[in-house]
Amino acid sequence: MRSEVRSAARSAEHNPVLRVLARAGYVANGIMHALIGVIVLVAASGGPGDADQTGAFRSIAAAPWGFALLWALAIGLIALGVWHAVAAVGARRAKRTQRVGILASEIGQAVVFAAVGAVAASVALGARPSAERAAEDASAGVLAMPAGPFLLGAVGLGVAIAGVAFVVMGVRRSFRTKVELPHNGWGHAVAGLGVVGFVAKGIALIIVGILLAVAAVEVDPGQAGGLDGAVQALLQLPAGPLLGAAVGVGFLAYGAFTILRARFAKLSV
Repeated sequence: MRSEVRSAARSAEHNPVLRVLARAGYVANGIMHALIGVIVLVAASGGPGDADQTGAFRSIAAAPWGFALLWALAIGLIALGVWHAVAAVGARRAKRTQRVGILASEIGQAVVFAAVGAVAASVALGARPSAERAAEDASAGVLAMPAGPFLLGAVGLGVAIAGVAFVVMGVRRSFRTKVELPHNGWGHAVAGLGVVGFVAKGIALIIVGILLAVAAVEVDPGQAGGLDGAVQALLQLPAGPLLGAAVGVGFLAYGAFTILRARFAKLSV
């Protein structure tokens, strides 16, 4: 059975259709993050909008032929999730010391991209979900479980750690191992976008993790929140609009980097 799974993964790895769709998934992910960046900038200037994935998808849905673009984004994001699932199977080829970390990373990304793609599809079908409300409802469900506050706190810690990992990847430029950038000014520019984008997204995830931890400590799901909640919390700080604008620009940079990553990504598992 294991050999059959590995054989299927190898076949998928070299499937030209899946490879094209995976690159399209990077474009879709980049468009989504760029839209989030625009919404964050609007929020920083005092305007309305939900600065998260659902807010970005609802903005697309309101545009002419937005449903068609949403379906294209959904297909690309789900395909990218499938690609990471294939990469998780391919992690068996890695060194034993690296295998667990690669497996956890690829499975996590597979679940996230598939879930976000499903949200895009639901919005294309007419649903109007709220990521912020979903985060609060999920937190309420966890808090109602035995040892729920400890579990929610652990989730918050995990999200914050993921945020720190994004910041570290940006500062150390370790994301370059996932792409093949040209050794010229163009490659340096793309890498610069990656640095700014990874740091900005990492900061947002750290704030989300803190919000979840606060909800766990106070046993109050209303304190929990997603990306939009993180942005709103950031805007409440001294110099909040400036900080929010910086994060918005960072998300735009991350979106641009991810779109360009479609061209330079190393699609090998």
